[in-house]
Amino acid sequence: MQIGVVFPQTEFGNDPAALRDYAQTVEALGFSHVLAYDHVLGANPDRPGGWNGPYTYLTPFHEPFLLFSFMAAVTTRLSFVTGILILPQRQTALVAKQAATLDVLTGGRFRLGVGVGWNEVEYEALGEDFHTRGRRAEAQIALLRRLWTEPLLTVHDAWHDISDAGINPLPVQHPIPIWLGGHADVVLERVARLGDGWLPNHRTAQDAAGALAKLDGYLAQQGRTRGDLGIEPRLHYKDGDAAYQQRVIADWRAAGANYFSVNTMACGLTTPAQHIHALERFAEAVGV
Repeated sequence: MQIGVVFPQTEFGNDPAALRDYAQTVEALGFSHVLAYDHVLGANPDRPGGWNGPYTYLTPFHEPFLLFSFMAAVTTRLSFVTGILILPQRQTALVAKQAATLDVLTGGRFRLGVGVGWNEVEYEALGEDFHTRGRRAEAQIALLRRLWTEPLLTVHDAWHDISDAGINPLPVQHPIPIWLGGHADVVLERVARLGDGWLPNHRTAQDAAGALAKLDGYLAQQGRTRGDLGIEPRLHYKDGDAAYQQRVIADWRAAGANYFSVNTMACGLTTPAQHIHALERFAEAVGV
């Protein structure tokens, strides 16, 4: 079992020294990895037509590949996972290159969590089609694995044109694990068919019972079982005391989870030091 942390970037601020202290403290406490969310642009809630998204242009997000590169440079053991990178709004070959570089520079300490997102404003600004994002993501996942394992390839499909070319260096991991986030039926089927792991949004295994049953059915169609798949739920720091968190972990482990990440966001913590102290209390009380 590995327990990591969710980087609280919407509340953490931009001080490089605080980012360094956070990464080094997380590593020293024994957490295994850092998970970070991804958003390139935030919308103005006063825009024509309004805005109902959970984040706005006032919500800070650090770009995950650059954030992880910084954290990797000041640590030696931590692993990193995007939870999730909004894949269809990015160029596939560029994602392959960025992920491979991070994997090489961290010695294989990276998992790529991907999803299709919900923010149409970002897709428009980045020049990608919001309405075909699911189909594009599937083509991208297949192409990423080829780009990470084949020195040269030729691919011409609805979204890609690569003619006898490849990336260099290839990643340490052949290929980098691809985890998928989300819980809609179409996502669960995609997880079963294409994913190395699943990043569920459900807080407890009981809440996820229906989704897990559906996932089992989709896995069976692919000749797989839940044991073939990594599962990483998020533990919300504010949800309960150490005994409660240990019960949640035990229930999820019985359901097949082998990774966890502790989320200290939306807990009333307003400074980097408070987030760090919360993780120190969690590590002492629950164990890492």
